[in-house]
Amino acid sequence: MYDKKSYWLSKCIGKKLRCRREKVTVAESCTGGWIAKVLTDIHGSSKWFERGFIAYSNEAKQQMLGVQAATLAYYGSVSKQTVSEMVLGACKAASAEYGIAVSGIAGPNGGTLTKPVGTVWFAITGPDRQIFTYLNMFSGTRSTIRGQSVIRALQVLHDQFLKNFS
Repeated sequence: MYDKKSYWLSKCIGKKLRCRREKVTVAESCTGGWIAKVLTDIHGSSKWFERGFIAYSNEAKQQMLGVQAATLAYYGSVSKQTVSEMVLGACKAASAEYGIAVSGIAGPNGGTLTKPVGTVWFAITGPDRQIFTYLNMFSGTRSTIRGQSVIRALQVLHDQFLKNFS
């Protein structure tokens, strides 16, 4: 299921970005590069996919994406505030018009009462740098949660920014 849906979404995103001569970048934590992988599965993706950042650790989030240590200390790595800083940092570093950031707890361990396994935050931004954030509570295995996260990120980018553009 994930392969067909992610391929279709990636193809639609790529077509629209290519026509507009714009680029996208991704900042991934719990998906570990999976979003970048499905985007670059599309032939010609080098025309519209700039680069991806796998910022799994807090140190990587700070060094690669400019996430503030205070944000991580106060809100944690799986938070609206952190993914917001991640997406802006990725777009700045990549000089891309669009950005996707994702951070979550895929399990099987690591969950808490306030952030159980399956908690995933997303941030999406476009050329105006307005940030849209989304919280999803997924269930299933680690692989299932990660797969659902990939689809959700692509779906939101497509629907929020690109659906009405040819």
